Amino acid sequence: MTSEIRDINLAESGEHKIDWVKKNCPLLRSLEDEFSQTKPFSGIRIALSIHLEAKTAYLCKVLAAGGAEMFITGSNPLSTQDDVAAALVAAGLNVFAWYDSTPEEYEHHISRVLENDCNIIIDDGGDLVNTLHTRYPEKIAHVIGGCEETTTGIIRLIAMANKGELQFPMVLVNNADCKHLFDNRYGTGQSVFDGINRTTNLIVAGKYVVVAGYGWCGKGVAMRAKGLGARVIVTEIDPIKAIEAVMDGFDVMPMNEAAKVGDFFITVTGCAGVIDEEDFKVMKNGAILCNAGHFDVEIDMKRLREIALDTIDQRKNIVGYKIAEEQWIYVLAEGRLVNLAAGDGHPAEIMDMSFAIQALSAKYLVEHKGQLTEKLINVPREVDLEVARRKLSFLGKKIDMLTDAQVEYLNSSSL
Repeated sequence: MTSEIRDINLAESGEHKIDWVKKNCPLLRSLEDEFSQTKPFSGIRIALSIHLEAKTAYLCKVLAAGGAEMFITGSNPLSTQDDVAAALVAAGLNVFAWYDSTPEEYEHHISRVLENDCNIIIDDGGDLVNTLHTRYPEKIAHVIGGCEETTTGIIRLIAMANKGELQFPMVLVNNADCKHLFDNRYGTGQSVFDGINRTTNLIVAGKYVVVAGYGWCGKGVAMRAKGLGARVIVTEIDPIKAIEAVMDGFDVMPMNEAAKVGDFFITVTGCAGVIDEEDFKVMKNGAILCNAGHFDVEIDMKRLREIALDTIDQRKNIVGYKIAEEQWIYVLAEGRLVNLAAGDGHPAEIMDMSFAIQALSAKYLVEHKGQLTEKLINVPREVDLEVARRKLSFLGKKIDMLTDAQVEYLNSSSL
């Protein structure tokens, strides 16, 4: 076993966190029981780069129970929890990560994972896959395939596939209904405001919340802002999503107009430069900015630092930037993922579904080794439905079933 972490003495604290997740993740518990018996990953090395907190740690333990040798790192310098990393090392897994790593340390940890000739790549944002192709192409021969967790990573995969660069099949986990309909919407919605509220200790009710992007994550954030009593403004580039936001009861306008009235700004687009210098200059004194997209490029932090007349570490995870006399704006968690860099991420019950999709997608890749010709693969529908059926069962809910007559009717050409 090889690992690089900060402090193994933190392991007991991390174990308690992982145990709490396990108690609230019945889907993953059921898979752990199954995998312990069937060992679908026997002889398989899995490289994993996902935000390294307790839910991810439990996924790693479930995969290890299935026989996998795990090589683990985080997918964001500020989302790794050192006690959780220590707990995984104490459990015999290989971990290369620590909180607040420098860019050089972060890249080093990615490299340490990829040095191990892994067969399955489980990625969140695309750093593992991108680094493997650019720096370790000789290791690709060992790879069966991989799974991508998030929208940003899928955008990168599509770009690679379109250029003919992607060398192995990747399952687009984020596109599964049991992932994006729940994780992106309800998970992001709740966890973003968990991060905002614990960091700022300010009220949301009665204030203007500007949500940049109205995909599934943006829908969830807007929904939760409304539930907290905010007046919600949505900014969009897609006219169809903009109409949807209007019909959901939200105002829609360009960012530079929204910048003049917003109290809180939350970016969830997957794009760069969503809030830029022209927007900073017209914001209210005291405006609060945060990002819930994967990379710290949605708020133009580089330019903000360049134009700031002064800065202040206002409190943990809040930095103030003086733009003009009597005009300060505040950025949470350095413009990184606010729900993870300043919080604990999505609720356990939500990640139970997402990580069940991850585990079953990895199992699908092993079972279909050498048979998959496409580079971009949707999660098989039967996997999506199996996760949904199990989740309903654990929720104590039942649904109707089609009768034979109804099946015959739906399949008839003469309705």
